[in-house]
Amino acid sequence: MPGATDGPETGVDGERRARAEVIVVTGLSGAGLSTAATALEDLGWYVVENLPPQLVLSMIDLAVQAEPPLQRLAVVMDVRSRLFTGDLERVVTDLAARPVDTRVLFLEAADSVLVRRFEQVRRSHPLQSDTADRTLTDGIAVERAQLAPVKAAADLVIDTSALSGPDLRRKIEAAFGDSASDTIRVTVESFGFKYGLPMDSDVVCDVRFLPNPHWIAELRPHTGQDAAVRDYVLSRDGAEDYLATYHRLLDLTTAGYRREGKRYMTIAVGCTGGKHRSVAMAEALAARLEREPDLTVNVVHRDLGRE
Repeated sequence: MPGATDGPETGVDGERRARAEVIVVTGLSGAGLSTAATALEDLGWYVVENLPPQLVLSMIDLAVQAEPPLQRLAVVMDVRSRLFTGDLERVVTDLAARPVDTRVLFLEAADSVLVRRFEQVRRSHPLQSDTADRTLTDGIAVERAQLAPVKAAADLVIDTSALSGPDLRRKIEAAFGDSASDTIRVTVESFGFKYGLPMDSDVVCDVRFLPNPHWIAELRPHTGQDAAVRDYVLSRDGAEDYLATYHRLLDLTTAGYRREGKRYMTIAVGCTGGKHRSVAMAEALAARLEREPDLTVNVVHRDLGRE
């Protein structure tokens, strides 16, 4: 709405702050609302699901007034809130008078697709019990009729009938992402096999094929973070070839993760005790990955100092 609320807002410290962005995510049950919410959360949006419409405006006011304020808020609303259809239009209208930029995303799908999805998960439709015959198709029809005005007023309508989960994520990223949308957060974690595999590892590298500095007296007290141990480990036969080959495999893996909408990866690098070889190799692998423009890399040494 044009007027005094346009443009950046002035905070209590006198600095200009950008207007907050709000996405109202709604649509037909079974059309992919949960997938959309997860995709937005991975993009950095603060996501609130199934908030009653009468509390949406209060939530947004708190988000805007917080220090620091929330700049990107997504509110998922569906028919599980019985006042949903009557209140959504008022919520969107009231948002226009607040210092936020609001967009409405509506998800839909063909009746046959919705029926198949509900049957696959063996769940009833939220409105099924409100119909005369209490059938799944009747519940879908009632919901579609109730949401017709909401769909007509939406800024973006996505038909998910022919979309897989990753396909929907890509559409969400294209519509609501930014330059960092394709970034994958990679954690390279060294560990010792004698303490067990990291529970959250996606990929495991076993570097126990390299000679163990533990058996060299002058290297034993040091760790893979020390230059002497690092140089020893990386100079062993096969070390650099292993790093180069694994780096190439990870390029293929991260490309696949990106296509599938996955944005987090934990690479576990293990030796016997997690002190020498795994630490040096994890640091070296992370250094290679850090040169990739679409990765953010963090290094963790789980068992360092545990011996």
